[in-house]
Amino acid sequence: MKNILAEIVAHKHIEVAARKQLRSVAELEQAPMFGRETLSLRSFLRQPGKTGIIAEFKRRSPSKGLINGDVTVQQVTTAYTRYGASGLSVLTDEKFFGGTTDDLLQARSYNQIPVLRKDFIVDEYQILEAKAIGADVILLIAECLTTEEVKYLSSFAANLGLEVLLEVHSESQLEKVSEHVHLVGVNNRDLTTFQVDFNRSCELAPKIPADKVKVAESGINDPANIITLKQAGFEGFLIGEYFMRQEDPARAFENFVQELERLKLAQQ
Repeated sequence: MKNILAEIVAHKHIEVAARKQLRSVAELEQAPMFGRETLSLRSFLRQPGKTGIIAEFKRRSPSKGLINGDVTVQQVTTAYTRYGASGLSVLTDEKFFGGTTDDLLQARSYNQIPVLRKDFIVDEYQILEAKAIGADVILLIAECLTTEEVKYLSSFAANLGLEVLLEVHSESQLEKVSEHVHLVGVNNRDLTTFQVDFNRSCELAPKIPADKVKVAESGINDPANIITLKQAGFEGFLIGEYFMRQEDPARAFENFVQELERLKLAQQ
């Protein structure tokens, strides 16, 4: 597969320019959600009684095509919250992932846990937009941003009260971690080839700065994976595709959590 990330980012610049024409910064700042006090994903990940799982709502992906076109944001996200998710992740990229900003607005209106805007952020406008639609956390992807861009965009987000999850895939990308990055996510999926290597998280975990919350992303499809990752120092576990590709993502999440609790008890 050719470098899909480069294609997505090139399109994102065009898309953002068009969105700026449709809705001004002043309009975003007047949005009802813009002034709300955000929730801390770091705090929620550390709450006893929650799972540490950041459960994702995702309709499709460039590598898998349509994952699930039959369920609603309300059905899925409220079940995630009910069964102990520590946070929600909502894809807002339309062209490649079939998501919309309205999906995140809905997730926000139905749930009282932190919501991550999962998108390819290349411009501060998208961060203002995230705040306006009720996000608590934004994703920055080290693979498609320079060190300076990460520093600038994370500082911009932090000034708005948003937490920042920086996604890395290699040790060299850890150099891009800056002061206003709150969480570091290790993506086990290579964004240029979309191949998954589950050991990636465990290899990079000891190299992540100690003051950052560690989040493992992609390739987690078994509660036993979470036990292993916790031992490696991870506190957050971003899981989307595994639940979304089931006929009933809500039931799949409930079963996963029950099995996770069983494994935790067996360890004690």
